[in-house]
Amino acid sequence: SEQRFRDVAESAGDWIWEMDADLRFTYESPRFFEIFPVAPERIIGKTREEFAGRALDEPHWQAHRATLAARLPFRDFGYSTTMPDGSVRYLQISGKPIYDAAGAFAGYRGTGRDVTDHELSQLALKQSEQRLLVAIESISEGFCLYDSDDRLVVFNSKYKSILYSGVAIELKAGMKFEDIVRRAAESGLIKEAQGRVEEWLAERMARRRNPGEPHIHQRGDSRWILVSERRTQDGGTVAVYSDITELKHREEQLAAKSKSLEVLSNQLAKYLAPQVYSSIFAGRSEVKIASQRKKLTIFFSDIAGFTEAADRLESEDLTQLLNHYLTEMSRIAIAYGATIDKYVGDAMVIFFGDPETRGVKNDALACVKMAIAMRKRLHELQDVWRGAGIDKPLRSRIGINTGYCTVGNFGSEDRMDYTIIGGGVNLASRLEAAAEPDQILVSYDTYSQISDEIHCVDRGEIKVKGIAYPVAVYQVVDTFEALGKMRDSIRVDRPNFKLDIDLDRMSTEQVEEADAILRRALVRLRAADADAKPGISTPPEGERGVRKGPVGKRNSATRRRSAV
Repeated sequence: SEQRFRDVAESAGDWIWEMDADLRFTYESPRFFEIFPVAPERIIGKTREEFAGRALDEPHWQAHRATLAARLPFRDFGYSTTMPDGSVRYLQISGKPIYDAAGAFAGYRGTGRDVTDHELSQLALKQSEQRLLVAIESISEGFCLYDSDDRLVVFNSKYKSILYSGVAIELKAGMKFEDIVRRAAESGLIKEAQGRVEEWLAERMARRRNPGEPHIHQRGDSRWILVSERRTQDGGTVAVYSDITELKHREEQLAAKSKSLEVLSNQLAKYLAPQVYSSIFAGRSEVKIASQRKKLTIFFSDIAGFTEAADRLESEDLTQLLNHYLTEMSRIAIAYGATIDKYVGDAMVIFFGDPETRGVKNDALACVKMAIAMRKRLHELQDVWRGAGIDKPLRSRIGINTGYCTVGNFGSEDRMDYTIIGGGVNLASRLEAAAEPDQILVSYDTYSQISDEIHCVDRGEIKVKGIAYPVAVYQVVDTFEALGKMRDSIRVDRPNFKLDIDLDRMSTEQVEEADAILRRALVRLRAADADAKPGISTPPEGERGVRKGPVGKRNSATRRRSAV
């Protein structure tokens, strides 16, 4: 039996030991001496104190000594010992008292094991955990980790201060998340939960079960908290609570400043044309002294007899009347995409083609249609003004020209004016001065762009100040669409051959003159064709399609057939 015991003792991973009734070692299995390279005589027959060479008065040894004195069994009593090379080994022993055949206490028998590797790994784990806790504690945001049962595992002090700011509520590992946030809500710490704790808690837990994008909630102490939650691989939840109160305040300040800038920019916009304003604020153009040559359509208008009206009206009434007039005209100009250059008393200077253009033709059409709309609106306003006691309502004069101008910023680096200069501008001004009340006069350059959509009357040529040659002028009647009739005209423009006939605007005498001119032209064309093709004869010049007798009065249809 003893041999079998010794065989087991020598083959076991742990060592086996025995003590007598005086607590002196009587046996240590070979495994012990493999761990501790000491001679058996240093152990056998000696007590723990004698073996250690000192009094074992540490608290845990005193507790162990009390257990032995009480002759009680013990398990996994741990201690450490320093080896001759200075290394430390960690040991655990278990034992139970033994008695002889007479029932007298005979000592202890038990086992021991070397747990150094385990202890070192546990120590390393604790050190890692400690470093992790230090790192978590150093985070400026609140940090927390919950397990798969939604129980708190680890957190930092910032998390508690955010969650329970100014309230003495205990927070410790193992607590359920729902209980933690419920206490915060019931304590009035969460603003959106005030007066609706259960409803808010249901919403919060639903978000907790399906965390998505970070969300913001306002605390009862006027703080704003950004909560970011993510699921861990083991089903837990890690969350970061960021105090964004300062950022929120800055955001509110920025919003207030943006609102102020918006109000200011809206006020500044009233001093600029909408296209210029949007071009500058969108960054499409630089605010610097620069200009360019472009073909524009320029519009001038003023109020006929304004000086007389100013003498008859009180300044307050005149101001109200003028502002009403300019407001109504400006609305129409903006609706047609015009660039309002300036107001000069009762006069308006407008142009099309910069900073935005739809092409020379479309710009000219838009300008003339705008002028027609302004005249129509002014007629409507005359009834309103008569009802207000103004016996002589305002009537406008308008001049329009299409031509090359210099457009851009003029002035100094400190103050600039976006405007236009050039001969084309002067001509538009002269046309406006030559117009009668309610008239819209356009130059030939403008007429050539609009003649297929706008009905105009040829007013011949006039001499204007500042221009050496006579200027062809046309009076705008209305659009063909508004007049409700199709234009009966023939217009051909080819190299070496141009024909422009408008039957609706021709008098009887003009029809007769055109008839004769076209017949003479036809005879000469046939003669030229005969010269090119020998063998074809032509009638004598006196018989070449010349009608006998006067033409006389005819209706419009007859005139058209004759002309054709």
